[in-house]
Amino acid sequence: MGFFYFLKKKKFYKHLLIAIALTVVLLWVSLKLLNIYTRHGEVYLVPDFTGKTLEQLKQEGFDKYFDFQVIDSVYDDTRPKGSVFMQNPEAGSKVKQGRHLFLTVVASLPEKVMMPNLKNLSLRQAMVSLDLSGLKVGHLEYVDYFARNAVIDQLVDEEPVEPGTELNRGTRVDLVLGKGEMKVFIPMPFIIGKSPKEAIRQLHYASLNIGNEVYMDDDIINAKVYRTEPPFAKDEKLDLGAVINIWYRSDKTFDFENYIHEVLGDTISQDSLTATKNPI
Repeated sequence: MGFFYFLKKKKFYKHLLIAIALTVVLLWVSLKLLNIYTRHGEVYLVPDFTGKTLEQLKQEGFDKYFDFQVIDSVYDDTRPKGSVFMQNPEAGSKVKQGRHLFLTVVASLPEKVMMPNLKNLSLRQAMVSLDLSGLKVGHLEYVDYFARNAVIDQLVDEEPVEPGTELNRGTRVDLVLGKGEMKVFIPMPFIIGKSPKEAIRQLHYASLNIGNEVYMDDDIINAKVYRTEPPFAKDEKLDLGAVINIWYRSDKTFDFENYIHEVLGDTISQDSLTATKNPI
């Protein structure tokens, strides 16, 4: 019997139709199961988990949607220990349920770093060296010395600290600096709208000290400089090592852009008024 013999049989076509039907059904079931398994078309926006601990994320039920995996830790004494410092994917990303979220959290204990030798460096060089070593600038003390802003000594807790000494990352190092041979005055930098880190660095670069820091909102992460004491003025001249008090507000609830224009506008208006009252 040849192949064409089967083409004449109804049973052949009946079995062929059954086979085709079973193939279609199996294909449909497979696609449905695949969609269910991969949750086809069902995506979630990744929230911003910065500042929250893993325990908080679990309490809020986020572990039902994402698989959290801690891959690294960093020390930051301005943030809660164990809180999320960085996440990948970033906030706003679209992912499917069960997606791995890789977290970098704030370490509970700081790592150890070596104290560099800052003696005879300039203030700016010392600040760069401390930053690279994972240390922070503390109080700037000015004493009689011929080289202005030259580092004479380095202190921790008011005690001299030798180069190579192990310190906790983030330790504040006080610097003893020279005044120079001539008395100089420092203009007050404009730091309104700056983050705490930017403001403190700018003040230290200007040979000024940080006094009281007041956070007027609970949102420390988005804090920006709201006002200073003494306030900014173009003709303000300060002594080396003068103390600047800072007040912060959250830029999420306050319009810093318009506020900065107002502050600068008031300063310009006061300068113009002074010039009118005291013509040359």
